[in-house]
Amino acid sequence: MAADIVVKTVMVGLTFASLLTWTIWFAKTFELLAVRRRLRRAIEALNQARSIADAIARLNDPSGDVAMLLDATEAELRLSADALSPTGVKERVASRLERIEAAAGRRMIRGTGILATVGATAPFVGLFGTVWGIMNSFIGISKQHTTNLAVVAPGIAEALLATALGLVAAIPAVVMYNVFSRWTASYRALQADAAAEILRLLSRDLD
Repeated sequence: MAADIVVKTVMVGLTFASLLTWTIWFAKTFELLAVRRRLRRAIEALNQARSIADAIARLNDPSGDVAMLLDATEAELRLSADALSPTGVKERVASRLERIEAAAGRRMIRGTGILATVGATAPFVGLFGTVWGIMNSFIGISKQHTTNLAVVAPGIAEALLATALGLVAAIPAVVMYNVFSRWTASYRALQADAAAEILRLLSRDLD
């Protein structure tokens, strides 16, 4: 509480960054675990289907990611009802599914950029507080013309606390970012599996 206003500002900022990191962790964890579980169930339904219509009938999640892929497939089939080439239909459906996959991937990584920013900058913000605290210690020495521990210790304590808060904010943020990167890659792989299965069903229907 007796720290310099600059050091206090650094500490408050790092504390806020840490709270934001943990908030993103809980929110994205629940979101990613839920969508991956729903996606796996939908892929199982696709694997059991024999046609696009059968897949739609088997799907119990009308608002999920696979439902969006099937809706896009149906929409393109309606628009291409008079098409002469099945190959062209497959290409157009594949293009639609690819854009939906890309949009879903962007949606899943939303917010994780903050974790990367906190992980990269928090140690340096803490280092700034450290430098400022040590500078205050030297100023105290020069003003009182003494190297007494009672003069030096407060500034050093400020510096060490700022460093600690920087690490407390940065280390979990880096770990969480890496975890979310792996989970997002797994989610994208599941999306690709679902799209590939839908294209197989489409090809079967067209043949």
